[in-house]
Amino acid sequence: MAIIPATWDMYDLIQGFLQAPAYHLIFEALLMVLIAKLFFSKSYKPEKIRLSEKEKEVLVKEWKPEPLAPDVPDDHPALQAMEKYCVDGAVGKTVNINGKDCINMATLDFLGFIGNKEIEEEAIKALNKYGVGSCGPRGFYGTMDVHLDLEDRLAQFMQTEEAILYSYGFVTIASAIPAYSKRGDILFADEGIGFAAQKGCVASRSTVKWFRHNDMEHLEELLKEQEVEDKKNPKKAKVTRKFFVIEGIYANYGDICPLPAIMELKRKYKVRIFLEESMSFGVLGATGRGVTEHFGVSIDDVEMVVASLENSMASIGGFCCGTKFIIDHQRLSGMGYCFSASQPPMVAVAASKAMELMQNNPVMLVKLRENCERVHKAIKDIEGVEVRGSPLSPVIHLQLSEPAADRDLDMKTLLMVQDKAISQGVAITPARYLDNEEHLLPQPSIRLSVSSQLSEEEIDKSMDIIKAVFRSVLSGNTAGHGGGGDSAEAHS
Repeated sequence: MAIIPATWDMYDLIQGFLQAPAYHLIFEALLMVLIAKLFFSKSYKPEKIRLSEKEKEVLVKEWKPEPLAPDVPDDHPALQAMEKYCVDGAVGKTVNINGKDCINMATLDFLGFIGNKEIEEEAIKALNKYGVGSCGPRGFYGTMDVHLDLEDRLAQFMQTEEAILYSYGFVTIASAIPAYSKRGDILFADEGIGFAAQKGCVASRSTVKWFRHNDMEHLEELLKEQEVEDKKNPKKAKVTRKFFVIEGIYANYGDICPLPAIMELKRKYKVRIFLEESMSFGVLGATGRGVTEHFGVSIDDVEMVVASLENSMASIGGFCCGTKFIIDHQRLSGMGYCFSASQPPMVAVAASKAMELMQNNPVMLVKLRENCERVHKAIKDIEGVEVRGSPLSPVIHLQLSEPAADRDLDMKTLLMVQDKAISQGVAITPARYLDNEEHLLPQPSIRLSVSSQLSEEEIDKSMDIIKAVFRSVLSGNTAGHGGGGDSAEAHS
């Protein structure tokens, strides 16, 4: 019997239905049932509950909101320091604490630019012209001519194509790392990097492989292990980017990174470099360009150099420098650049003037190195104290040679050293950390900071006082008297 043309569509539909797999038919049937259920089901309307005024009052009284921040113990060292010490006036090579003038061995003002009259005059002119702040990010009316001038000066000084300014030193490296390293990439990070760089690694969501501090053998072991993994999955390896995260001078240890050895591993294993120079910019090298100049390494071989302007330049903010392509990418994806108000114009002018003074007076860099070496030589012979840091580093850590099992006991001992030193006219401070958030919490220490403004007599006097104070406190703790308190048991 012939099939009428008008019924061809129905015939094809029936044939297709009969030839379809069973699981396909079951799936379509379930979909039809679900659609029918959604179509005929009633929409949910929550019942309106009306409370009386009395019931509302009871609920409000019973409500206990969660605290916005965890409770801080009353004996927290930071709170005690705030209550105990108050600084009056400018912080230069001397600082007035509770009415007493002290030689300043605590502030990271390596070139002595705090209180510099020429810098202050330029900053005041900028304040009168631009006002206090910009009140907007760089992309939204926050860019002013002084920001562009400082970026040009930094790029020329560092001998790179471009530089980019951030308004806060901490967020510079914390924003720069996640701007390039993403999920799936690999960061080979030194365990000794500072907290800002650690936060940058976390924000990137990359895989972080930590190598022991300045241990190039351990770093190469990790690189070889990664090389084996890459051979197992070459397709993934082809799109995985790898970076080193290192510091020029490590703030937590005061030593210098072995950059030439790192450059060899970079070329051998094809890894890019994030170099944090907050403690080495304006310190190392004949002109203060940092660790690349110190070791004679071309800055073009380092993908990105990051530094704070809050140490040697005595200003606020930070910068990254590198090729135009790298810097332009941060203008679109650097979180701290895109979403933070730009530097106050007066501090950008202050940083520019500080750089000008440093370039015109290279003798201050020579003086800083001489002071660093003098401090290292004078402080090394204290029984019970280990000195950490390179002789060329203005950051020096004094740690107890035999730390107690309880970290708090060591901190109490160091706070006693601080108190006695201040009472005798030398301002020093223990290194501070966020204990529960550090990747590798450093041992408690007194952190000394060296300035180019200190005279030989001031350095010798300060070192004599610090050594005498350490001997007094440690001998008192060991003997179980002399105000050692809880620390006496730790060191006896």
